[in-house]
Amino acid sequence: MKRDNMIKVENLNKIYSKNGRDLVVFEDLSFEVQTGEFLSLVGPTGCGKTTLLNIIAGLERPTAGRVLIRDREVNGPGLDRGLVFQEAPLFPWKTVSGNIELALKAKGIEGRNLRELSREFLETVGLVKWADYYPKELSGGMKQKVALAKALAQDPEILLLDEPFGALDAQTRMIMQEELLKIWERFRKTILLVTHSIDESIFLSDRVIVLSSRLKGAREVIEVGLPRPHLPTEKFWKLRTQIWEIIRDEVLEP
Repeated sequence: MKRDNMIKVENLNKIYSKNGRDLVVFEDLSFEVQTGEFLSLVGPTGCGKTTLLNIIAGLERPTAGRVLIRDREVNGPGLDRGLVFQEAPLFPWKTVSGNIELALKAKGIEGRNLRELSREFLETVGLVKWADYYPKELSGGMKQKVALAKALAQDPEILLLDEPFGALDAQTRMIMQEELLKIWERFRKTILLVTHSIDESIFLSDRVIVLSSRLKGAREVIEVGLPRPHLPTEKFWKLRTQIWEIIRDEVLEP
């Protein structure tokens, strides 16, 4: 059955101007993301991964082109998009539960439902026992779990994840990848993930877009096409090699 498109990126251009000089991040970039799809963005440093995510989030404006969400043009931030960054955006003076409740209040939820719903989202990420702890008392992985719960509490259609596990150790990162997949399988949100990890992009995603700093746009779109879970198989390693060779060639080009 054909699915509808949640996100359309149409002929997107982004240019930063400073001291009379223009820096072209990308130009004429177009792609679509289906409803419920998990898509990753990879590429060398400077190819515009985070800039693209910020434009989709409504935090930055494109120089030209547009982003549509359900055929409505993005002109700023909205509760239909939940963001999770490498550094968990938690309020340090609020408890874990308090941080989730703030997200719920943004949706207009008040009264007794706050605590109950907050607990439900903490159950989703396995942090009910830490509901009354403060962010400074949590590990990096736990903070990211709270950030995910906070984003989910806003009930967005789209989750935008910018290197959410980049600061974690290898073991915690693997656990968080598995947790993210469970969340995706349960809620079927449309997810865009920016990552520098090729393995992570293949393990999590339906498709991987390889962005290019030289071509100023998408160099290749890779269909993962593996049955879930995407465990390391011969095809997994072939995809890894394919993506790495694209990125390596670009990094090594003079």
